[in-house]
Amino acid sequence: MTKRRSHVLQILRHVLILASALLFYYSVPIGLSGQHRILQIALFAVGVAVLIWLVALQVRRQLVAGSDPGVRVQSLLTLLYPVVVLFGLAYYGIESAYPAQFDGLVTRTDSLYFTIVTLGTVGYGDVHAAGQLARCVTIVQVVFDLVVIGALIAVATSRFQVVVAARQAGSGGEPSQPSS
Repeated sequence: MTKRRSHVLQILRHVLILASALLFYYSVPIGLSGQHRILQIALFAVGVAVLIWLVALQVRRQLVAGSDPGVRVQSLLTLLYPVVVLFGLAYYGIESAYPAQFDGLVTRTDSLYFTIVTLGTVGYGDVHAAGQLARCVTIVQVVFDLVVIGALIAVATSRFQVVVAARQAGSGGEPSQPSS
């Protein structure tokens, strides 16, 4: 398979995964009655545990990747889809059950927007956590984003440095100088 075709297939794969994640996100029923609140909390905890497991898999994948630079990007994308879906659904579920928990969050799209803005640590202020439960879940997302995704980026960066060092050692140890 040619390199170009391989890249096209990888892009197509990610587009299909993104489309599937959005389809899942917009079709999952939200708004369980009061007796099922414990179930919602348990499902959120299981979701976070699955994300941590995915991170461990991606870190291991990074460490054994060899010189393949595409693994770094694929690892990050593999994690972003479930992070956005899990936290988006959690925020929408909280707002459905406790309408005063967020200001400005009414629809699933608002929830998706808030999740992505929080992931980017931008925080425009138009949608924000107002209640304690919403703030606690937002804290979990921010900690997850900073610590876990930060750790994955650190592993990817160190892997990149190892690959660069190996290439420099293979070419006589000196970094290549750009030509004038």
